[in-house]
Amino acid sequence: MPEPVRLAMIVNPLAGKGRGARAAATAERMLRESGAVVSVLAGDTAAQTRALAHQAVHEGHDGVVVVGGDGTLTGIIDVLADAGMPVTLVPAGTGNDLARALGIPTGDPAAAASAAVHGSPRRIDLGSISSQGESRAFLTIAALGFDAKVSERTNTLRHPRGPLRYYLALVIELLRLRPTDFRVRVDSGEEQSMPGTLLAVGNTSSYGGGMPICVGARPDDGALDLVHVAPLGRLRLLTVFPLLLRGTHLSRPEVLHRQARRVQVSAPDLVVYADGERVGAGECVIGIRPGAVTMMVPRR
Repeated sequence: MPEPVRLAMIVNPLAGKGRGARAAATAERMLRESGAVVSVLAGDTAAQTRALAHQAVHEGHDGVVVVGGDGTLTGIIDVLADAGMPVTLVPAGTGNDLARALGIPTGDPAAAASAAVHGSPRRIDLGSISSQGESRAFLTIAALGFDAKVSERTNTLRHPRGPLRYYLALVIELLRLRPTDFRVRVDSGEEQSMPGTLLAVGNTSSYGGGMPICVGARPDDGALDLVHVAPLGRLRLLTVFPLLLRGTHLSRPEVLHRQARRVQVSAPDLVVYADGERVGAGECVIGIRPGAVTMMVPRR
């Protein structure tokens, strides 16, 4: 008889306001019923989760199942990628944009987890962001500009709780709206002045739970998709914003779209968010490692 598959399940029980713990229980039950040997490793903090990833690699498991959101996986993906460890994602976060990009079910933990034993491997690219002397991996989209400032404002507000805090942050930043003086160098080109409202660099097409800012971006094409939105007034931004939600904005004259392998960006007030986390400020270099990650995805 073949040896059973040995899996480490890394769980963020706090992901998705408690959905992580429930999704992990469902996924673990399904995997054990499939004959897999499962070691459950739970961490409440980013540091604990990263230590658990190193533990899973050291123990020589056949693969790692990560139960959590995009941020949970991003915090450990470089460890797993460097070890060549196949990764299965059971989405249990708020946005789950990587799962959407890879066709992983977002509301069925058992179906998502089954890819660890019944799925197909898919090599995908891994983004990287260097800023303020540190380098971080990312899997979906790096946001620079208005959207990043809204995320920053949301994190600094203490009240109100829940979604209302995000909407308050959105209103505050809309009232404070002004162009960001981006200085951008793409690949080996010359640095250019590119003032704008928004700049996004994507490995996948969507962020924020499905907003397709980088329409058409593929996580396995070896390239990043850069989307730049020119300076807009408040009313103009409110006109363009619905187009962003529908993914019909790339044909607008205010929008520039191109592919790149390396993007260097600086601005006096630059804030950088990726996969929902703050990853830099002032200046950053965004690059890509083609095919660096092996994801287990459902068979088509």
